[in-house]
Amino acid sequence: MSKISAADVGKLRKATGAGMMDCKKALVEAEGDFDKAIEILRKKGQKVAAKRADRDSSEGLVVAKVNDDNNRAVLISLNCETDFVAKNDSYKELANQFVDIALNYNSKEEFLKADFDGMTVEEKLIEQTGVIGEKIEIGSFEVFEAPFIGSYVHGGKIGAVTGLSTNSDNKEEVAKNVSMQVASMGATTLSYKDFDPEFVKAETEARIAAIEKDNIELGRLGKPQKNVPEFISRAQLTDDAIAAAKKRFEDELAAEGKPEAIWDRIIPGKIDRYISDNSTLDKEQALLDQDFIMDDKKTVAQYVESKGAEVVGFKRVSLS
Repeated sequence: MSKISAADVGKLRKATGAGMMDCKKALVEAEGDFDKAIEILRKKGQKVAAKRADRDSSEGLVVAKVNDDNNRAVLISLNCETDFVAKNDSYKELANQFVDIALNYNSKEEFLKADFDGMTVEEKLIEQTGVIGEKIEIGSFEVFEAPFIGSYVHGGKIGAVTGLSTNSDNKEEVAKNVSMQVASMGATTLSYKDFDPEFVKAETEARIAAIEKDNIELGRLGKPQKNVPEFISRAQLTDDAIAAAKKRFEDELAAEGKPEAIWDRIIPGKIDRYISDNSTLDKEQALLDQDFIMDDKKTVAQYVESKGAEVVGFKRVSLS
């Protein structure tokens, strides 16, 4: 039997990340043949991966990478079964190695077939499943291109990248801050103008029905009822809708006996409140229409404009 030295074990461990005893056992079984020992460890990974294929891999790490020209970025999640594994330094190193490779590919399928030190990324995932003893896989994979890109990752659990149209003087600040907004508030589209009309219609009906149902119970309990909005998006607030609202406000002020001379000082505020009350979908899902997390007196659009920048798109990845 070949003598297995500590140096051989250390070399195999460095190459695979496997434990000392697993490396020694593999080298003994391979009779000192280094390549054969690696293959033995890979087969072990395949067996473990097969056994754990139906396990939930909802923990892990989200990582982002922007190229040196700041015009291409990738977001991936390296998923595992437990947060304990995700916090391991070697797991973080693996995630960063993967994202460096991912930056060069346009799809998850291409990335999984990419080279990783003589094996594919997919094979490396299987190998590490055997090493760690948990299901390891690439969850999300998002590539993004824009004239200038900034990124933000929160706690390794949520990541976002934001693209700007021009290299403004404040590009780094704006791209990072808006990426923080995306990570925190979870927008799904850039502007309310991007919503599909059928989606807005269906969502309006569903939300109004839910509020009316809640109001029945609130009425039964003798509690104040929720306001039932006419609309939920500025996409629905046509000139006619705004004009009709203004007419109602004028009629209310007249009924209250307010002098017509002061209406112009009152009605604009009522219109602003009306728009706010009837655009809840926008503030939830449309990035530029959301209140800016660092200054809720501004929308994201107003903040970006004040910095001389323009947002052209974004991507977001989350483990949850």
